[in-house]
Amino acid sequence: MIKSRVKDIVDRCFAEGVQIGYWGAAAGGRYTIEVPKREGQGDFSTNFALVAAGIDKRKPRDLAAQFAELLGNDPLIDRVEIAGPGFINLFLSKEIWATVLAPIYAQDERFGCSDIGGGRRVLVEFVSANPTGPLSVGHGRNAVLGDAIARVLAAAGYAVHREYYFNDAGRQMRILGESTRARYLELLGLPNTFPEDGYQGDYIYDIARSMIDADGDSYRDAEFTVFKDRAQQAIFADIDATLKRIGIGFDTYFNEHTLYDDGRVDEVVNTLRAKGLVYEKEGATWFKTSEFGQEQDRVIIKSTGEPTYRLPDIAYHCDKFKRGFDWMINVFGSDHIATVPDVLAGIRALGFDDERITVVLYQFVTLLREGKQVKMSTRKATFVTVDELVDEVGPDALRFFFLMRKPDNLIEFDLDLAKKQSQENPVFYVQYAHARLCSIERQAGEQGLAVQVADNVLHRLVEAEEHALLKTMADYPQLVAGAASDLAPHRVIFYLMELAGQFHGFYNKHKVLTSDLELSQARLLLCGALQRVFRNGLHLVGLSAPDNM
Repeated sequence: MIKSRVKDIVDRCFAEGVQIGYWGAAAGGRYTIEVPKREGQGDFSTNFALVAAGIDKRKPRDLAAQFAELLGNDPLIDRVEIAGPGFINLFLSKEIWATVLAPIYAQDERFGCSDIGGGRRVLVEFVSANPTGPLSVGHGRNAVLGDAIARVLAAAGYAVHREYYFNDAGRQMRILGESTRARYLELLGLPNTFPEDGYQGDYIYDIARSMIDADGDSYRDAEFTVFKDRAQQAIFADIDATLKRIGIGFDTYFNEHTLYDDGRVDEVVNTLRAKGLVYEKEGATWFKTSEFGQEQDRVIIKSTGEPTYRLPDIAYHCDKFKRGFDWMINVFGSDHIATVPDVLAGIRALGFDDERITVVLYQFVTLLREGKQVKMSTRKATFVTVDELVDEVGPDALRFFFLMRKPDNLIEFDLDLAKKQSQENPVFYVQYAHARLCSIERQAGEQGLAVQVADNVLHRLVEAEEHALLKTMADYPQLVAGAASDLAPHRVIFYLMELAGQFHGFYNKHKVLTSDLELSQARLLLCGALQRVFRNGLHLVGLSAPDNM
């Protein structure tokens, strides 16, 4: 929007300076246009002079003075200041900011969307929790983060495909089957041996009890695989229902066992072996990851014949490439940090471009109640599930709090704060801004006033608080585009909190509906645009935009 117009002006002045002979063309595309972090440094700033000075061997401030001369000829620019070693600060004409209102109304729900993705096919793999128990809060952060990434990418014009990698093979599934079988026999009063590292949650009893209710003791002599299959079905149905409660769905579910059934795991080993990248040692099969920058080689098949996580993961990513995705994004917990380089090494070894894979690692969640940590342990089943969290704080607070920090920051989820119906609670603070704006529109309607997009009242928006709101709304499209490019949906939350603070400050200082009809119409126009930006931002990250609270 306005930033793109400023960029066009700066680029045009640069080209004009090249033509005049003020500087060479080499700096083209290398300088940036940014919003200054401090008040008084202009609406935008460019480092052109610093970049060009290094190339042309000139003094930056001399170049900045020449550039400022060219910029001053544009009616969009109110004034130009040179700061520090040669930064060029641009102050725009104040009335220009009100021009953001018409596009907001015209684009409505599409305001903030773009086509920067160009339809590139993106696979976002997230959640991918083992079907060995209910979703814990750690899985919940994964789910919300992955879904929000997918949403901002779609808004930026990418063709997004959501996928859940279903870990239905391996040791953890055997333990699940053995745990369920032991509980089944225990409920029947029969001798049993519970696995040392088995799953101890009440949900295992529930699954075993459902088998008895349905078929009595007919499975008393059955192998663990029967119990594994029944437990897996029940647990995944529970996972799916939980995800639907927080508005998350998938385009496909990829079953790990198909990688073995179709021979794709064996194909990876055979190909690496043919390339001389696999060897046997101490009964295990090793992959020469040291040839791809790792400190040491890694085991991909244990001496027991059981593959490590690295092997099927390599095969799975090969499948992603073969399906033709341009960009593959994985959302993983920080406990995957050690295996990620090994999988990428396997991808490179097999001839694929690992630059097309991006791994987003997130830190885990600490729950706080009355200022004290709530303990969690999956195996011991003293964990808090996503369902319990939704029951306690609701899906909006869950999503908001999970996105309030960068992925690599630990989250301390304050349960008491998340439940407060006051402006201390950040999600309430933001949603209340939207509800308050809807209330203003209703009050205006009761007085016979309606929002009308008209240029002839915009000159009345002269207050500093109004100017700040207009500038922040103008930033929204760029904010969404950046959140998509950098896989940073938390920026949307930060933006909404900033906008809410500005709006509540404006509302507390200025009346919207006054005896001055023209001023009321101008502020109604401003408030209607704000309502749309709040709605779009909340919906973008999967939150509701309530009309009243």
